[in-house]
Amino acid sequence: MSDKMCNPLKMKYYLVALIGLISLGTKAQEEIIRFESANPYTFNDVMTDLEDQETQEVFGVLRLPEITGDEKLPVVLGVAGSLGWREHHLDYLEQYREQGIATFELKSFQSRGITSTVGSQSEVTMAAMVLDAYRALEALSKHPRVDANRIAITGWSLGGGVTLFSAWLPLKEAINKELSFAAHLALYPPCFVTPTNLSFSKAPMHILIGADDNWTPAAPCEELVKLIENTNDIGITVYENAHHGYDSEIPVQENEKGYSFTDCRFELNDEGDVLMNTLGIAMSNSFLQKLGFAFCAKKGVSIGGNKEARVASMSFANRFMKRHLTGDSSE
Repeated sequence: MSDKMCNPLKMKYYLVALIGLISLGTKAQEEIIRFESANPYTFNDVMTDLEDQETQEVFGVLRLPEITGDEKLPVVLGVAGSLGWREHHLDYLEQYREQGIATFELKSFQSRGITSTVGSQSEVTMAAMVLDAYRALEALSKHPRVDANRIAITGWSLGGGVTLFSAWLPLKEAINKELSFAAHLALYPPCFVTPTNLSFSKAPMHILIGADDNWTPAAPCEELVKLIENTNDIGITVYENAHHGYDSEIPVQENEKGYSFTDCRFELNDEGDVLMNTLGIAMSNSFLQKLGFAFCAKKGVSIGGNKEARVASMSFANRFMKRHLTGDSSE
């Protein structure tokens, strides 16, 4: 190497330039996408009064895999839980990108200035987030790098509920009759709300949940799967000795604010109202929801990881998305 190239000052300039190029390359793989959504409180608001809901700008982050070319790509749309985006959520999205699948992080909380809904479940509702997901689907379907027919949805906890109920046809068709998600992978969703109308999407659906989950218990999910498995492509995997958030790397700990819904079963009627399981009153606002929870839910839940369940869950998720978005059925 020449003396000029070895000059420390020049070497510094070369390093700065190289870092700049690397940064540009990384940023070129990411894009913030903004779209208009709204703030409905209940599914009924969406199904009967969507046009009159308060509008809300929402955004998300589209991340492309590190591949060359300009072909249209499949996408996994991710929805976080009531604690917001966590590291283990992003681990799933990273593994999808490694398989050549783009990802989209829906930022429902950040768009509304909220960090967590634990202990209330009312600041950003599941209804608003399902609407956000479909508005994101509409925006992504128009993107030049996205294959509109290969967009799947996945989510954790509250986001798992969004993933599951985005497949409930009375709600879905009130939002968009044309576009559908190609697959639904729900991780520890709240299944304790059972629709009287059991019409769900024909797209593949699967639930991953822990046997020891006392936040969003497994039993109602098993019950729901049995109700619709003869007419829908749905399955469930229950991991033994696994709590809520079993796929995180954080040790199991207690959360005193979270509601334990182990003893709750709510009815979701044909109009999109969730009814209290004792009085049959629609939980149509935060006060009535809190009252409805008081009859069956208790504060205090366990949350934390199980190494074996995490590995198995991430492996299953990878295979599920590859199979339904790329046609690759290899293990």
